Amino acid sequence: MDILQRITELMAEKGWSEYELSKRSGVPQSTINAWFQRNYSPSLSSLQDICKGFGISTSDFFADGESSTSLTSDQMKMFEKWITLTKKQKDAIMNLIDSI
Repeated sequence: MDILQRITELMAEKGWSEYELSKRSGVPQSTINAWFQRNYSPSLSSLQDICKGFGISTSDFFADGESSTSLTSDQMKMFEKWITLTKKQKDAIMNLIDSI
């Protein structure tokens, strides 16, 4: 899932600008803007703040219209590491998983 795309979708659903998301989540607008300008994924704590601003859980964020799911602690650890990786590193890991 493209995290920035999901944030964009949720903002569009609510008719929010980056400013409105910033105001509701407590994440500085400059930070939100930088994610989109540089194509960076937010940190887990920022993503949690964003989800609170939208009034959804992180599980709902990743459910993408499907039924809500919960992550195990191991899955959450993997996610925390995943969001810090570069696109090249993510591609390498996906290739490794696909080859198993």
